[in-house]
Amino acid sequence: MMNGGNEIPNSLPIHDGKNWERWHKQMKFLFGLQDTLEVVTNGVAELVENSIEAQQVLHKYSKKKDCKVSFCIQSAVDNANFDRIAHVESAKETWDILVKYYEGNEKVKSVKLQTLRRHYEKIAAYVSNIQNLVHLMKNCGETVT
Repeated sequence: MMNGGNEIPNSLPIHDGKNWERWHKQMKFLFGLQDTLEVVTNGVAELVENSIEAQQVLHKYSKKKDCKVSFCIQSAVDNANFDRIAHVESAKETWDILVKYYEGNEKVKSVKLQTLRRHYEKIAAYVSNIQNLVHLMKNCGETVT
């Protein structure tokens, strides 16, 4: 699957708009494996004026990681998602756009969570009703499997 060392895998999972949770998790592990997760999470700091050579080398290395991650993300999305991120120049911004689109901001997450809780409560009530019916049937001598 890998073509050696810290290289980009020969095949990446493709995000098609329907597999966000799985794709998101796989890509985060891939970034961790490639030691590039901090670029996605924090971005690349600007190089300060009058920086020393060591800082310049580190910055160049971080920019290379940023390009690598950006390429991975762009290569691992379908056309519709590529169009969402094509204009972006950094891996962090690219990642943030996809996360916001598929997970929403905190207000959207809160609304989704409320909806999911309502569904959960309905299912929990249904299961409770089934359990009560089974107990009543058993009390009447019925064998329920």
